[in-house]
Amino acid sequence: MGPLQYLFLCGLLYTKTDGSRVRQEDSPPRIVEHPSDLIVSKGEPATLNCKAEGRPTPTVEWYKDGERVETDRDNPRSHRMLLPSGSLFFLRIVHGRRSKPDDGSYVCVARNYLGDAVSRNASLEVAWAECCMVLQGGGE
Repeated sequence: MGPLQYLFLCGLLYTKTDGSRVRQEDSPPRIVEHPSDLIVSKGEPATLNCKAEGRPTPTVEWYKDGERVETDRDNPRSHRMLLPSGSLFFLRIVHGRRSKPDDGSYVCVARNYLGDAVSRNASLEVAWAECCMVLQGGGE
Protein backbone atom coordinates (compact mmCIF):
# COMPACT_ATOMS: atom_id res chain seq x y z
CA MET A 1 0.00 0.00 0.00
CA GLY A 2 1.44 3.35 -1.04
CA PRO A 3 1.43 6.52 1.12
CA LEU A 4 -1.45 8.10 -0.87
CA GLN A 5 -3.66 5.04 -0.40
CA TYR A 6 -2.88 5.06 3.34
CA LEU A 7 -3.81 8.75 3.67
CA PHE A 8 -7.03 8.10 1.78
CA LEU A 9 -7.91 5.23 4.14
CA CYS A 10 -7.17 7.35 7.20
CA GLY A 11 -9.36 10.10 5.80
CA LEU A 12 -12.22 7.63 5.48
CA LEU A 13 -11.83 6.59 9.10
CA TYR A 14 -12.39 10.17 10.22
CA THR A 15 -15.38 11.07 8.05
CA LYS A 16 -18.76 11.40 9.79
CA THR A 17 -21.95 10.11 8.20
CA ASP A 18 -23.13 13.65 7.41
CA GLY A 19 -20.08 14.11 5.15
CA SER A 20 -18.20 16.54 7.41
CA ARG A 21 -14.72 15.57 8.44
CA VAL A 22 -13.64 14.73 11.95
CA ARG A 23 -10.15 15.93 12.73
CA GLN A 24 -7.90 13.21 14.09
CA GLU A 25 -7.07 15.21 17.25
CA ASP A 26 -10.77 15.89 18.10
CA SER A 27 -12.44 13.87 20.85
CA PRO A 28 -15.94 13.55 22.26
CA PRO A 29 -16.72 15.12 25.65
CA ARG A 30 -16.17 13.24 28.88
CA ILE A 31 -16.96 14.29 32.43
CA VAL A 32 -13.79 14.39 34.54
CA GLU A 33 -15.36 15.89 37.69
CA HIS A 34 -18.89 14.88 38.65
CA PRO A 35 -21.11 16.94 40.97
CA SER A 36 -21.66 15.78 44.56
CA ASP A 37 -24.76 15.89 46.75
CA LEU A 38 -25.15 19.09 48.78
CA ILE A 39 -27.18 20.18 51.79
CA VAL A 40 -27.27 23.98 51.97
CA SER A 41 -29.14 26.49 54.12
CA LYS A 42 -31.66 28.77 52.44
CA GLY A 43 -30.03 32.05 51.39
CA GLU A 44 -26.49 30.66 51.42
CA PRO A 45 -24.24 30.33 48.33
CA ALA A 46 -23.47 26.91 46.86
CA THR A 47 -21.57 25.33 43.97
CA LEU A 48 -22.31 22.13 42.07
CA ASN A 49 -19.03 21.17 40.42
CA CYS A 50 -18.71 19.77 36.92
CA LYS A 51 -15.68 19.64 34.70
CA ALA A 52 -15.58 18.22 31.19
CA GLU A 53 -12.84 17.59 28.65
CA GLY A 54 -12.98 17.12 24.90
CA ARG A 55 -11.85 18.71 21.67
CA PRO A 56 -13.24 21.08 20.68
CA THR A 57 -13.89 22.22 24.25
CA PRO A 58 -17.41 21.10 25.13
CA THR A 59 -20.17 23.47 26.18
CA VAL A 60 -21.84 22.64 29.50
CA GLU A 61 -25.51 22.91 30.39
CA TRP A 62 -27.24 21.98 33.64
CA TYR A 63 -30.57 20.23 34.12
CA LYS A 64 -32.67 20.10 37.30
CA ASP A 65 -35.27 17.36 37.53
CA GLY A 66 -35.04 16.98 33.74
CA GLU A 67 -35.51 20.69 32.89
CA ARG A 68 -32.76 23.01 31.65
CA VAL A 69 -31.47 25.36 34.36
CA GLU A 70 -31.61 29.06 33.53
CA THR A 71 -28.37 30.86 34.37
CA ASP A 72 -27.22 34.48 34.27
CA ARG A 73 -26.35 34.12 30.57
CA ASP A 74 -30.02 33.40 29.84
CA ASN A 75 -31.42 35.91 32.33
CA PRO A 76 -29.28 38.62 34.00
CA ARG A 77 -31.63 38.53 37.03
CA SER A 78 -30.94 34.83 37.65
CA HIS A 79 -29.31 33.86 40.96
CA ARG A 80 -27.44 31.03 39.18
CA MET A 81 -24.20 31.42 37.23
CA LEU A 82 -22.41 29.03 34.92
CA LEU A 83 -18.73 29.27 35.81
CA PRO A 84 -16.01 28.97 33.12
CA SER A 85 -15.08 25.55 34.54
CA GLY A 86 -18.62 24.29 33.88
CA SER A 87 -19.69 24.38 37.53
CA LEU A 88 -23.06 25.81 38.56
CA PHE A 89 -22.80 28.55 41.19
CA PHE A 90 -25.79 29.72 43.23
CA LEU A 91 -25.46 33.25 44.61
CA ARG A 92 -28.00 32.20 47.25
CA ILE A 93 -30.14 29.10 47.64
CA VAL A 94 -33.79 29.91 47.00
CA HIS A 95 -36.59 28.03 48.68
CA GLY A 96 -39.92 29.75 48.96
CA ARG A 97 -43.52 29.88 47.82
CA ARG A 98 -43.07 32.71 45.29
CA SER A 99 -40.01 31.31 43.51
CA LYS A 100 -39.00 27.98 42.08
CA PRO A 101 -37.00 26.20 44.76
CA ASP A 102 -33.43 25.16 44.04
CA ASP A 103 -33.68 21.78 45.73
CA GLY A 104 -33.81 18.84 43.36
CA SER A 105 -31.73 16.45 41.29
CA TYR A 106 -29.09 17.99 38.99
CA VAL A 107 -26.95 16.72 36.10
CA CYS A 108 -24.50 18.53 33.87
CA VAL A 109 -24.33 17.74 30.16
CA ALA A 110 -21.19 18.45 28.13
CA ARG A 111 -21.54 18.70 24.34
CA ASN A 112 -19.43 19.12 21.26
CA TYR A 113 -20.01 18.04 17.66
CA LEU A 114 -18.83 14.51 18.47
CA GLY A 115 -21.47 13.87 21.13
CA ASP A 116 -22.73 14.37 24.67
CA ALA A 117 -21.54 13.29 28.11
CA VAL A 118 -23.87 13.27 31.12
CA SER A 119 -22.67 13.48 34.72
CA ARG A 120 -23.93 11.46 37.63
CA ASN A 121 -26.98 12.85 39.43
CA ALA A 122 -26.37 15.14 42.39
CA SER A 123 -29.07 16.18 44.83
CA LEU A 124 -29.27 19.64 46.32
CA GLU A 125 -31.26 19.77 49.53
CA VAL A 126 -32.27 22.87 51.46
CA ALA A 127 -31.54 22.60 55.17
CA TRP A 128 -34.21 24.00 57.42
CA ALA A 129 -32.46 26.07 60.10
CA GLU A 130 -35.78 26.52 61.92
CA CYS A 131 -35.87 22.82 62.83
CA CYS A 132 -32.65 23.12 64.83
CA MET A 133 -33.39 26.25 66.86
CA VAL A 134 -33.47 25.74 70.61
CA LEU A 135 -36.47 27.25 72.31
CA GLN A 136 -35.27 29.25 75.27
CA GLY A 137 -37.35 29.99 78.32
CA GLY A 138 -40.05 27.46 77.46
CA GLY A 139 -41.61 25.33 80.19
CA GLU A 140 -40.74 27.63 83.10
